Amino acid sequence: MHARTQDAAPLSVTPVATAAELDRFIRVPMRLGAGDPNYIAPLITERRDALTPKNPFFEHAQVQFWLAVRDGRDVGRISAQIDALAPSDGGPPAGQFGMIAAEDDPAIFQALFAVAEAWLRERGCARAQGPFNLSINEEVGLLVDGFDTPPMVMMGHDAPYAAARVEEQGYRKIKDVYAYLNHVSADLTPKVRKWVDRGTPAGVRLRMLDMKRYDAEVGVLTEILNDAWSDNWGFTPTTEAETAQLAKSLKMVVDPRLTWFAEIDGESAGFIVFLPNVNEAIRDLDGKLAPFGWAKLLWRLKVRRVKSIRVPLMGVRRKFAGSRRGQLLPFLLIKAAGLEARALGYQDLELSWILEDNMPMRRILEALGSRIYKTYRIYEKSLA
Repeated sequence: MHARTQDAAPLSVTPVATAAELDRFIRVPMRLGAGDPNYIAPLITERRDALTPKNPFFEHAQVQFWLAVRDGRDVGRISAQIDALAPSDGGPPAGQFGMIAAEDDPAIFQALFAVAEAWLRERGCARAQGPFNLSINEEVGLLVDGFDTPPMVMMGHDAPYAAARVEEQGYRKIKDVYAYLNHVSADLTPKVRKWVDRGTPAGVRLRMLDMKRYDAEVGVLTEILNDAWSDNWGFTPTTEAETAQLAKSLKMVVDPRLTWFAEIDGESAGFIVFLPNVNEAIRDLDGKLAPFGWAKLLWRLKVRRVKSIRVPLMGVRRKFAGSRRGQLLPFLLIKAAGLEARALGYQDLELSWILEDNMPMRRILEALGSRIYKTYRIYEKSLA
């Protein structure tokens, strides 16, 4: 596809078909974010794994990437994907877009969305939703507020102009998701503290992750996660392969003292994961691990330690969620992992992402004194 703006060189949008083109695709936001002090380049090796069939998402999804090029320079990128596991909300068939990044030029955004939307239409989609990078269980939404701080691990960071450029293409908000920020040493509100300080109720047991049973523990986590989140908007089950791949990639980062499980009457009932903010450790590596990046990364994570941490996953089985013991679990889990995080020297704590209408979770986080500091927006457009 070709487009021309006044006094501008021709613009071409071509599908990514080779490993070299995928590397260029990965590097587009790195070039665009070079002047942004809060942009952090991802690890290129990690992005290659995430954007190729090494990612089990490809087992149940169709995916296509495109590059926008002008004057021999990569000026934008976009993806389109159709996830066979994505739920139907009763409306027309929906596909997804993602990985959107481009120079601040409406013509580039128009050309990118034109090819992605045409690809989705050809495959029977009547709506486009996104951005999802690549699924709702990975990076979600476009940053629309909170540009003044860098993103934490596995969270996105977009240019301030991107939302306006996306909306010019006819996209409208369908959902906002939030990132909350707190301090690891923050105390519960007096009302909640009084509740928690009564002690662990009878039949409730808290325990750390058992690294000797790592794969089995990941299986339990996946089972609880898919049950706990099943009523959430846009819920798409995480496959065992996807969770196993994520667990494998994070194994050197995961600290068993920061991942906790809860049992009620001997049954696994809930969990929480505190994940050290890898972004803080890779911020000056420019996406590269060779020749000394691995050594730097491990030293920063295991010896010097980063100061920030994120809760990407937490859940309580639905069968327990309405009981007093089940309602207490999130606070008990946060307290247990938080005490360990504090002892290890962590300071800032992000809890994300949280759907804007997930009021039970929002009330829990606000009872902890957390505040919204980043907002990510999910958009939709009719392709009819």
